[in-house]
Amino acid sequence: MEYVILRNGVKMPKLGFGVFQISKEECEQCVLEAIKIGYRHIDTAQSYCNEEEVGNAIHKCGIPREELFITTKVWIDNYGYEKAKQSVLTSMEKLKVDYIDLVLLHQPFNDYYGAYRALQELYKEGKIKAIGVSNFAPDRLADMVGFHEIAPHVNQIETNPFHQQIEAQQQMVKRNVQMEAWAPFGEGKQDMFNHPVLKEIGQRYHKTIAQVILRWLMQRDIVALAKSIHPHRMAENIDIFDFVLSDEDMEKITTLDTKESLFFNHQNADTVDMFINLVTIRKN
Repeated sequence: MEYVILRNGVKMPKLGFGVFQISKEECEQCVLEAIKIGYRHIDTAQSYCNEEEVGNAIHKCGIPREELFITTKVWIDNYGYEKAKQSVLTSMEKLKVDYIDLVLLHQPFNDYYGAYRALQELYKEGKIKAIGVSNFAPDRLADMVGFHEIAPHVNQIETNPFHQQIEAQQQMVKRNVQMEAWAPFGEGKQDMFNHPVLKEIGQRYHKTIAQVILRWLMQRDIVALAKSIHPHRMAENIDIFDFVLSDEDMEKITTLDTKESLFFNHQNADTVDMFINLVTIRKN
């Protein structure tokens, strides 16, 4: 495993196991399998509705707590100081831990300033080891860094070969914020797993396209989250530390960048409406 060291000295595994869209029925066993295979970084969120199942796996896995890196995210209807603070304490109960390694604000909407104030307080109390944001564009991240006592340690954003976020990474490096990638495979959109450039590179290294993508992210010093419910794929995804992509191959992948999201643009008003409607639907 490779690691990054966050600005506050916290050691974070560069490859994590994500549980987005893993059902409550499957999640506990999937996390147990991932830990057995070698993953030590588990990424969940309040909105995934499987924190409790992740907690069951953490409790049962037999790995010392200090060897695991656990991330969760505060959902937008828990924003505001009081609600955010209580929601993190509830997440700790569900995860069956007395501290969380990393807590992020999941989306750049609603009262994220109040929510971030709660994260800062919990960080000072030692209940959170690192804090940050997710899906914050460079201007919003600059605002968070500039106007808070404790700047975000991490920003988790969509990053994959078709949406490489090069400018966003430059801004994070400038502000000493660690970049983390969600959807590194783009959920297979635009036939990513059959792209001829990625396939040709993989064949030369005897690696899958997924392994090439994760290795590309490692070499960009980006923390990546890989998800699968299949143990053999979990094992393949973590088997990326025995090869190095050449500069030429890294440049070939750079040419695939469309600079557009495969999912949604957080700075688009329709996206804001979508998340507001999602909150309303879940409350009903």
